[in-house]
Amino acid sequence: MYADPPAPKDKGVDETPPLIPGKALDDPHAWLFNPEYKRLVAAWESAKSELDTLSTVLDRAYSLAMSPQTWEAPVGKRYVEDIKEWRKRLIAYRLAVLSAISDEAADTPRWVHTTASAPHAYYPR
Repeated sequence: MYADPPAPKDKGVDETPPLIPGKALDDPHAWLFNPEYKRLVAAWESAKSELDTLSTVLDRAYSLAMSPQTWEAPVGKRYVEDIKEWRKRLIAYRLAVLSAISDEAADTPRWVHTTASAPHAYYPR
């Protein structure tokens, strides 16, 4: 079994921008939820969805291949071994892809400071 690396978290409903220590009142409109971080959240969700689909398909193929009703020839054992190898490679690929996104999100600030002090337009979630 494997465990996925931590997923980047999308902006919470009640999440507010950070306050700069030492300032009594920081202008909340001077902060913007980082669009690059938002892209990483979307990439994580998209990649995980596709990888889950691939895992489900390979697991189903493996369970069918293991069934004694599926193969009557010794060649069936070779196909089962091939599917096992594909499953191992998919797990390694999954870990590599999701780790890369997770690592990038850990190095990307969630909020960026902007120079504009006016309220921002609505940004869809």
